[in-house]
Amino acid sequence: MNILVTGAAGFIGSHLAERLAGLGHQVTGIDCFTDYYSRPLKEANTERFAELGVRLIEGDLAEMDLQPLAAETEAVFHLAAQPGISATTTFETYLRNNIISTQRLLDAARKAGGGKAQGGPLDLFVNIATSSVYGFDASAPETAEPRPASHYGVTKLAAEQLAMAQHRDGGLPVCSARLFSVYGPRERPEKLYPRLIHSILTGGEFPMFEGSEAHERSFTFVEDIVDGLVSILQHIPQANGQIFNIGTEATMTTGQGIAVVEEIMGKKARLKRVPRRPGDQLKTHAQIAKARSLLGYNPTTTVRVGMEKEVAWYEKSIFAKGIG
Repeated sequence: MNILVTGAAGFIGSHLAERLAGLGHQVTGIDCFTDYYSRPLKEANTERFAELGVRLIEGDLAEMDLQPLAAETEAVFHLAAQPGISATTTFETYLRNNIISTQRLLDAARKAGGGKAQGGPLDLFVNIATSSVYGFDASAPETAEPRPASHYGVTKLAAEQLAMAQHRDGGLPVCSARLFSVYGPRERPEKLYPRLIHSILTGGEFPMFEGSEAHERSFTFVEDIVDGLVSILQHIPQANGQIFNIGTEATMTTGQGIAVVEEIMGKKARLKRVPRRPGDQLKTHAQIAKARSLLGYNPTTTVRVGMEKEVAWYEKSIFAKGIG
């Protein structure tokens, strides 16, 4: 199958592109290589692409001509986005990278003929959403009312609804996967665990948002997330038109997660309290009964096992090479 992965040089996108290529698919990746974080980090994520046959295109979904790609694409995994909750990222940036880019990609798929039922090449457009669409408490099934509390959550919900609208109105084969608290090798440098690992290795202070140690999270290992996305591709008739929570049902607090890393590394972090981050979620707890039933999804990696892999990756591939 010819598969397009947007955001392919990023954290989850690079893992997904590798898995799909390893399964024998023809994978094309697009990434904009924005300055949100350093280019060398993203280039490190794509080191295995060439040997696996992944074709990587550097381009901006908000500007590039997407028609040639859409004409040959049978499945899309749309991960490209302006990520995270940031007080320094403007709403216009979220709007451009999360909403406008998604609409342009959907328009290209529709202009290419849409789904196979309409004579087009597309089997399925998989929109990658986030638990942030639920708001402060993300512990409900997919039928719950979304109540996002950040520009990130608002624009990701809008992108999801743009995709689902194409399904409802024009029959474009679409589903959306709401991901929960992903961690693992290649995690973005501004997220909790890379910052924590770096601070322990250097002896520097780790900024802890006020109250965040009590936040509850469904910390989900990246390979379990990729399992869920691949299972969508393996169950296209069941997935078409659906929204899925993809994450682990096991939860722990952020404080407990930090303690796991400290135990693995044999050293305590130097915590520095900083003001709370507006829009940050208080609780995520993935309710995945729907994904279990329709997709056979079954995440199994414990935080201890997954975090050992992340620590080892960071020490060897980032810290030792000085590219963090």
